[in-house]
Amino acid sequence: MTVDEFTVRTATSADLDAIMLIEKSEFVNDAWSPESMAHELANSSCFYQVVVNETGAVVAYSGLLAAIGSPDSDIQTIAVSPDVRRRGIARDLVRRMLDEAHARGAHETFLEVRVDNPGAQALYESFGFEGIAVRPRYYMPDGVDALVMRVRLPVRTPTASKGTK
Repeated sequence: MTVDEFTVRTATSADLDAIMLIEKSEFVNDAWSPESMAHELANSSCFYQVVVNETGAVVAYSGLLAAIGSPDSDIQTIAVSPDVRRRGIARDLVRRMLDEAHARGAHETFLEVRVDNPGAQALYESFGFEGIAVRPRYYMPDGVDALVMRVRLPVRTPTASKGTK
């Protein structure tokens, strides 16, 4: 399967349990709580997406904080189940989040990534993200530093998203 063989759609509260299964398996020591994730899914300033396979199972998700008209946006999270990695899913989700940030009027998008995750850093760099700071011991309880990255987006008049594939 390639990214084209999956469906990407806006996440809803009905996806919370499936998202949390991936969240807890991928971010074992620093997973978000179900309450925090539910708040994100309900927040109109957030844009969450899920990727589903041919059986309708959620295999990946991503989240963006981007209030309409705000000059800044923040990629909150992205996770892809191990069994569907290396198929362009993460790249597609990042592209969609940047497109949405741009559509909402953001001029810059930020994110934090573990300093011990060079694969994710390389993905973000391929979109033009640059490291701008380090947050010491950001990821707890492991005490791993976070690299803060930023990409500048073209200026655009803000609009709301009309949905995804």
